[in-house]
Amino acid sequence: MEGKGSTLVHLLVVVLCLVAFGFSIAAERRRSVGTLFEDKQRNATYCVYESDVATGYGVGAFLFLLSGESLLMCVTKCMCFGRPLTSGGNRAWTIIYFLSSWASFLVAEACLIAGATKNAYHTKYRGIIYAQNLGCETLRKGVFIAGAVFVVATMILNVYYYMYFTKATSSPASHKANRSSSTVGMTGYA
Repeated sequence: MEGKGSTLVHLLVVVLCLVAFGFSIAAERRRSVGTLFEDKQRNATYCVYESDVATGYGVGAFLFLLSGESLLMCVTKCMCFGRPLTSGGNRAWTIIYFLSSWASFLVAEACLIAGATKNAYHTKYRGIIYAQNLGCETLRKGVFIAGAVFVVATMILNVYYYMYFTKATSSPASHKANRSSSTVGMTGYA
């Protein structure tokens, strides 16, 4: 059981990431869609958007993923503070998974917050525009799906990072031989 890590940490990180994944999928399915509305009394054409629930889902996914990453970084002390990592393969894999996890996390968060912001922009701010061929802008399909894919990648990388981190911190450090006295004398006898 050496180097296994806390099962509770594994479980919480996975659950938080899965909830973020679920919110990402829900946000994609509930993206705002605009329809043209012509107001004959004012001679105006403008876009009317559906509800803004996808923005809430996107922000929820952002926050749950942020919570999972924050929990893991607090437990591992961001790999930089606390117990040093023992040299070897576990340390190398820990560093690789740490960097990969952060890269994936940042991309996922960027997709989620950008999707939520863009979706909110089109639902909150409706303007009256005098135009004949007006198209209602909406959030591109797949922004929240890309976020969801990177949420899953972050979850997998976080699990491996934590697994190798616990192995690298729990295994005993290899001690070098004490070389305080040499076996071959280099001085002459007096």
